[in-house]
Amino acid sequence: MGITGRDRSDPSLPTELVRFSSPAGRWVLAATVLGSGVASLDATVVNVALPRLGQDLNADFAGLQWVITAYTLTLASLILLGGALGDRFGRRRVFCFGLVWFAVASAACAAAPTIGVLIAARLVQGLGGALLTPGSLALLSAAFHPADRARAIGAWSGLGGVTTAIGPFVGGWLTGAASWRWIFLLNLPLIAAVLAIAVRHVPESHDPTATGRIDVGGAVLGAGGLALTTYALIEQQGVIGVVGVVALVTFVVVEARTLHPMLPPGIFRNRQFSAANGLTFVVYGALGMVLFLVGLVLQTALGYSPIQAGASLLPITLIMLLFSARSGALAQRIGPRLQLSVGPVVVGAGMVLLTRIEPGATYATTVLPAVVLFGIGLALTVAPLTATVLAAADVRHAGVASGVNNAVARSAGLLAVAAIPLLTGLNPAAGIDPVALVDGFHTASLIGAAACALGGLVGLLAISNSVLSADGTAQAEPCFHCPLDATPLAVTEADR
Repeated sequence: MGITGRDRSDPSLPTELVRFSSPAGRWVLAATVLGSGVASLDATVVNVALPRLGQDLNADFAGLQWVITAYTLTLASLILLGGALGDRFGRRRVFCFGLVWFAVASAACAAAPTIGVLIAARLVQGLGGALLTPGSLALLSAAFHPADRARAIGAWSGLGGVTTAIGPFVGGWLTGAASWRWIFLLNLPLIAAVLAIAVRHVPESHDPTATGRIDVGGAVLGAGGLALTTYALIEQQGVIGVVGVVALVTFVVVEARTLHPMLPPGIFRNRQFSAANGLTFVVYGALGMVLFLVGLVLQTALGYSPIQAGASLLPITLIMLLFSARSGALAQRIGPRLQLSVGPVVVGAGMVLLTRIEPGATYATTVLPAVVLFGIGLALTVAPLTATVLAAADVRHAGVASGVNNAVARSAGLLAVAAIPLLTGLNPAAGIDPVALVDGFHTASLIGAAACALGGLVGLLAISNSVLSADGTAQAEPCFHCPLDATPLAVTEADR
C-alpha cells in the first residue's frame, strides 16, 4: 500500500500546498527543523556534559545513564501517542503545546539541585518531546507539494541530523564556558522563535479518520514496558526485566485487538515500512550506545576538556550539513536501496575505527578518521531512510508513521544505552574508571559495528528502489487484496 496522492478537497490537508523554493516553504521547513531539532539536540547535547554533571551532582555511572535514558524513555514510549493526538486534534496545535511543555521542563532541568530531581525533570522533558517531534515531520509532509516532498524531507533530515550531531559541540562549549545548566537554558530562546514561526506561517492539518477514544491503555502498557525493561537493564534486575518484556508483549496484543489503537497494526503490512523500521532499530541502537560513551572516553581517557570533546565530533555535523539533502535527492532519483545498503556499513566502519581510541592517541590519526567515516555513513543513510518510511505510509497517517519511526529510533537508543553494563561489563554502581571505560567503549563500538552491518544487509535484501518515485510518492506494492496493476490503496480504518 502506498500514498495515493492528495485530494485537494480533503479537509485534513492544507488548501495550498507549498513549494520547496517558495518563502512559505522555507518558513515551514524552518519551523519543523527547529522544533524537532530542539528535541533531538537534547538527546545528544547532554552527552559531553556528563563528566562535569556527574561531579557536580555526585552521580555514579547508573545515574549518568538515567540522565540520558529518562528523557529517551518518555520520548520513545509516548511519541506514538503524540503523533495520534496531532492527527486527531491538529498537528500544529499539538506541536505548539509540546514546545511550551518542553520549555517549562527545560527550565526545571537547569535548576535541578540533585541528580534525582534532574532525572525527574528529564522524564517530563521527554513528554514534551513526544508531543512535538512526530508533529514536525507530519506537518512537513502534509504541507509540501508531492514533487517537493522528498527534497523537503531530505533537508529536514539533514538539518535535523545536524542539530543532533552538533549537540556534543554545543554541550561541550556551554559546559566549558559556563555550566552544564546552560545546555537546558539554551532551549528557551529557540522554542520562543519556533512558536512565533509556527503560529504565523505553518498551516494546520489533521487526519479526519482519527476518531474514537484515545488509546490510554496502549500508552500505559507501552510506557510501562519500556520503563521496566530499561530499569532492569540499568540496575541488572532480571525479574523486573521479565515483567517489562511481558508488558511489551501485552502491548502488542492489546493494540491488535483495540478498535482505535495508538499503534495501528495495519501500518506494518507494508513490507517497505517494516523493513525501514527494522533498519532504523539496529542502526540507531548502535548510534545511541556509541555516542553515549564517546564523550566520556574522550574526556576521561584522553584528557579532553568538554569543548575539545565536543569539537572533535564537529566533522560529523559538517558532513551531514553538506551532503544529507543531496543524499535525499539522490534517493528520489535512483531509489534508496544503494544508500541504505552502503550507508549503515560505512557507519559501522567508523565505529570499528573508534576502537583505536586509547590513552595517548592523537586526534588527527585516531579520532578524526573515525568521525569522518561516521559522518559519511550518516549522510548516506538518514535522509533516504526517513523518506522511505514516510513514502511507505498514507499521507493522512503521517503523524502515526513518523511517530512509529521516531519511537523505533528512540527505543533502540534507550535500550542500547541501558544495556551498556550488561554488554560491556561496566559496573553501573561504580564511578568512572578510565581503564574499564576504554575497554567497555571498544566492546560497545564493535557491537555497534556489527549492528550497523546487519542494518546494511536489511537495506540490501528488503528495501525496494520503487518505494520512492520521481514525484516523491510511494509506488504501488503488491498486496493480498489488490491486483498488481491496480491503483494503490490508501490505509483505511479496516486496515487498522
